[in-house]
Amino acid sequence: MEIGKVLAISDINVRVYLEVENKVKIGDILRIEYKDKQLRLEVVEIENLVATTIPFYSVIGLKKGLPVYLEDKGIEIEYSRQALGRVFNSYGELLDNQAFTTIRKRNVYHDNLSLSSIEVNSDIMWTGIKVIDFFSPIAKGFKMGLLGGAGVGKTVLIKELIHNVYQSLSSNAVFVGIGERSREGKELYDEMKQSHLLDKISMVFGQMGENPVARSKTVYSGLTIAEYLRDEEHQDVLLFIDNIYRFVQAQSEISTELNRIPVENGYPTTMISDVSKVEERINSCENGSITSFQAIYIPADDYTDEAVQTIISHMDGQITLDRKVAENGLYPAVNVFRSTSKLIDPEKIGKRHYQLVEEVLRYLSRYQELEEIIAVLGIDELSNEDKNIFYRSRKLRNYFTQPMFVAENYTNIPGKFVAIEDVLTDVENILQGTYDSIDEDKFLFIGKYE
Repeated sequence: MEIGKVLAISDINVRVYLEVENKVKIGDILRIEYKDKQLRLEVVEIENLVATTIPFYSVIGLKKGLPVYLEDKGIEIEYSRQALGRVFNSYGELLDNQAFTTIRKRNVYHDNLSLSSIEVNSDIMWTGIKVIDFFSPIAKGFKMGLLGGAGVGKTVLIKELIHNVYQSLSSNAVFVGIGERSREGKELYDEMKQSHLLDKISMVFGQMGENPVARSKTVYSGLTIAEYLRDEEHQDVLLFIDNIYRFVQAQSEISTELNRIPVENGYPTTMISDVSKVEERINSCENGSITSFQAIYIPADDYTDEAVQTIISHMDGQITLDRKVAENGLYPAVNVFRSTSKLIDPEKIGKRHYQLVEEVLRYLSRYQELEEIIAVLGIDELSNEDKNIFYRSRKLRNYFTQPMFVAENYTNIPGKFVAIEDVLTDVENILQGTYDSIDEDKFLFIGKYE
């Protein structure tokens, strides 16, 4: 149905004169046909008879006066098991050049779960990764911030989580790449294929070179697939978002193009509601859960940045990967002092686990102080108590490394899944001095201590 004509054009803003009143509303998808191509646009503002739209792709070649048509359906993505093992773009279109045998799609925008259907008291989801289960345990439906730059083992950790959760729960995963470099996306695809994990994951990419509209829609498409696995397949789904901060950046670019007045640091006035719309769709219900790991870029290492604070306010915990830990050859390279979880509470994880976490952090904190003292005075000047803390802390530091299943081809060390009870017992024995006579190297890259 033709509803108007192109009135004005800019890179991510096409204004349309509406010839048919009351037929177009905000959120509708319009279509322009030109030069054997089709351009789809989303309506974001309507003022009198002029609709402001944002185009999905490049507007090069578009001309004023072209007819504009209203599409019956909005942005849709495959809503079935066929989405697994496939790669989509932001608009639900396949990127792997393979067709579906049958098609069942769903709009990427729909109502959130009702308050009555949300389940808050979910079970703990043990990952089998010692450092995460001990310091930052995760419950089904949790939102975990994943902080860390390039080269610190983030991709390996993501792959291991997918592997372990699938092994223990037979649940699938969804990876959402917002503003991903196309090279990184291809590398992840190839690595998943080599690790035989591709059929357990669905990927949605809004690449760095695409316009901010594409980058801003990626997360909604990924969420729709995750909701299918939760609601239709009754699974406890893992959702990886890399990088949620780039979603806010994309929204800022769109807001600037639409001449909306920003708040401090150039963020849009709608930032809080934009982030909330995403985070409120990540929940547990009677059928299953969506547990998310969201990479968060920290601009200029400023944790007080408004966007970072807005995102973190929705998190139930964070896992911080540290380059200094990685430089010491300790993987997963988790900084235990900057990794947290709302489950670290004696009523949620039990008194024994809680007290052990507190004691290990006390030991490791004192260990950092002792390193500086030893560098100046030498280890012989320490008291017997401090010597015990020093040596046991080194064993603890090594113990929280772990061989990964998905890295076996590179390390030649079989991967290990470690039950939390085994972790608590081993940590208890190290703290009590049971293993004082054992060399610290014996604790490096093992599962439980045999």
